[in-house]
This record gives sequence, C-alpha cells and structure tokens, in this order.
Amino acid sequence: MEWFTADQYWLGRLVFQRALAAVYLFAFLGAALQFRALIGERGMLPVPRHVEGVPFRRAPSLFQLHYSDRFFALVAWTGCACALALLAGADGLLPLWGGMLLWAVPWALYLSIVNVGQTWYGFGWESLLLEVGFLAVFLGNDETAPPVLVLFLLRWVLFRVEFGAGLIKMRGDACWRKLTCLDFHHETQPMPGPLSWFFHHLPGPVHRVEVAANHFTQLVVPVLLFTPQPIATAAACLMIATQLWLVLSGNFAWLNWLTIVLAVSVVDFGGAGAPSQPPAPPLWYEVAVIAVTALILGLSYRPARNLFSRRQIMNYSFDPLHLVNAYGAFGSVSRVRQEVIVEGTSDLTPRQDSEWREYEFKGKPGDVRRWPRQFAPYHLRLDWMMWFAALSPAYARPWFGPLVERLLDGDRDTLRLLRHVPFPPQAPPAYIRARLFRYRYTTWRELRETGACWERTFVREFLPPTRVDQRR
Repeated sequence: MEWFTADQYWLGRLVFQRALAAVYLFAFLGAALQFRALIGERGMLPVPRHVEGVPFRRAPSLFQLHYSDRFFALVAWTGCACALALLAGADGLLPLWGGMLLWAVPWALYLSIVNVGQTWYGFGWESLLLEVGFLAVFLGNDETAPPVLVLFLLRWVLFRVEFGAGLIKMRGDACWRKLTCLDFHHETQPMPGPLSWFFHHLPGPVHRVEVAANHFTQLVVPVLLFTPQPIATAAACLMIATQLWLVLSGNFAWLNWLTIVLAVSVVDFGGAGAPSQPPAPPLWYEVAVIAVTALILGLSYRPARNLFSRRQIMNYSFDPLHLVNAYGAFGSVSRVRQEVIVEGTSDLTPRQDSEWREYEFKGKPGDVRRWPRQFAPYHLRLDWMMWFAALSPAYARPWFGPLVERLLDGDRDTLRLLRHVPFPPQAPPAYIRARLFRYRYTTWRELRETGACWERTFVREFLPPTRVDQRR
C-alpha cells in the first residue's frame, strides 16, 4: 500500500526515536536512584503494602507478581540499559520485529513502575511518556519508511497535550484571560530554574505578550498540525520554540522535552536520510499498525470528549495501560509562594533557645542565598511533592509523616534525596519540626545589597516538634 508510509519523515523518525530514548533514560535513572526512599520496602509509601489492595487488572505491573528492592533496581537499571541501546541506534541493527520488541521493553518496564508509583508518579508526563512510548513501538526502523498512521497518532497526542493545556487555562484562573498569570507564575511555579528570577522581573507588557503567545500556541497552532506541509512543519517549529522558552524559565521534568520530541515527528525534512528505494513494509506489520490505530482511535473517545467538557480534567489516564490520556497544566496559578522548611535539633527537650538546623532540598527553595539550579529533564520527585505540601497539608498527609520518621532514624536512602543534611546518619536529630514560610523574589536592589535571590517571612507552624516515639 503506497499510502501506508511517508519517506519524507525518515530523518524526523530517527531524531524522534533517539530523543525519546534519551527521555526514557532520564526517567529510568530517576527511578533507580530515588525508589528506595519513596516506594521501596522501607520507603515512605511501600510498593508491597500498595499492591495488596490493588488488583492486577487495575494497575498491571511486574511488581504485582513479585516485589523486592533488588528486583525493582534490576527493572530500573534494565530500563536504563535499553534506553542507552536505543539511543545508540540498536533498533536499526535488528530486524523489524526485533526493533519493535526492543522498543516494547522500556514501555512495559516503565508501565510497571508508574502503576505502583502512587502519588510519586501521579504527574502528567508519566502518562505522556507511556502513551508516546507505546506508539514508538510501531514507528518502525530502517527496514521500512515511517507509517503514516503512527505519525498521525503522534500528532493527535501533541494536539491533546497543547490544546488541552490551553483549554484548561481559559476555563480556569481568570488571570489567563486577563493575561496577568505570568506576573506570578515565574515566582510561584513548583521548581524555579536558574533564569526564573530574571523572567519574573521582565516588564509587565512582556508578561502579557508571553501569555498571549502561549494562548496562540496552545489554542490555534495545534489545529495546524493536521494541515498540509509546510504549514504543519511551521506549526511544529513554533511549538518547539515555545517549549524551549519554558525550558529556560523553569524545571518541569521531561514535560517540555517530550513535547519537543513529539513536535519533531511532525517536521518534514524532505526525505533526508531515506534510501532511494525504501523497502516495502511486510503485511503483518501493516496489519499491526492498522489494528493499533483502530484501538487508539476507539480509546480516544473519552479524552476527546473531555477536551470539550465544561468539567475538563487534566493529567488523567482513562485506561490502566495509559494508552490515551488527558493532559493540561496550571489551570490555576498561585499568587503567593509558600515553602515548608524542615528543621531538626539535638536537644532532648526542645526549648525556646534550641538550635534548629535546616535540611536543604536539592531543587526546591530553602536557603534564600542559594540560586535555583537546572534539573529538568531529571525529575526530583520529593522536591515537587514538597511544593504541593506547601499548598495544602492534605497533599502531604500520606507521606510526610513517614518522611519525618526516616529523618529521625537517619535513614540513608532518604538522606540521599537531600542536598544538605545537618545531622550525620549515625547521630540523627532528637526532634524534627516543619515551618511554613512565604517566599518572594528579591528586587534588583535587594539582590545587589544582600546577595539573596529570595526573601522569606514566617507564616505558621506546619508540624510541631516531633520525636521518634511520637510517630509510631
């Protein structure tokens, strides 16, 4: 079938696949390095306890069949190895069916992790990686040109990511309609980056242009993805430019990078890299692609209906395999930044004059003189959840108590998630407390005079002084 493949996307597929493999690598690396403290056997939300009440059909996972920290580590590091192999182009050295199997391995492994990850893996970019990763299985390798149907499905994903985010904003916070949200967002976003302070201090009219450009890119440009070339390529390039702007202004794990990867699949490179006579795809492959396309289009009914619903939800999976999902972000924007600051003391009886030493997290603001770092596409899960905890203690109820317990025990796996620990593991604090502070960016003048990029003010107690026997 001549219509089945599109030779002009040969190079685009290659770039897409290598970039997607890089995203997989960051995802598995984060899982391997952080899981023990978060969801391990002695973690804050242990997988064994979780799977006891969740049937396999609701959350299919290898860890439903067996769990141990050693087995999880094997899965995560195997995912890293597969990602590196794909990044190096190993799928192109295999027959078509072998390349598809190689792409299916990281998808199945990461699905197993996400489906037992609980609140630590409740972010929209987890489902996005799984949805895109599933389609990548059927994108083919050097034995065939890219299938038109899979390319269409990738555009359908990109459309929902951008258009869903645009609609949730227009239906949500009034500041998006007034073009004023970026007066606050660069300061109050979950994890600022090294340039966020400067973005915040851009003139008000520039912020208005930022918001207007965002609306145009998310509400108008996505429709152009389904128009003929070169219009579709121009639309994709505009999306890439917008996403790079977001990469510069904050730390959003791999959300922006994966959106860029999706947009690359739309770009028409004019057949660069394609052989003069591309081999015809085998019949079994055509049947498989057509069947998957029919499946995805059938499952797309609910997310498509959600897009146009007045009760639109965001970052939601409609099936346990995360094949088709709803996306969106920042339907509301915080006007004030608050941070939970965790402190410990060695005093056996806390007093008014006790010395409280502060724990420093890797990414979230703490020390007012410490300039934010760039971590994305790496995902600091505990830091992100601390941002949610500052919004409302309800977000932290399942895991904050266990976090405090592990700090009081000097748990080494938990301490590795932090940047600075004021107590050695062998001599943990006698008490832990948490206090809520309001943070704001300093002005240019304050930055010059104090060297601090933040100014903070005490708000209230978040957790009173707590010792080990009070947590058990």
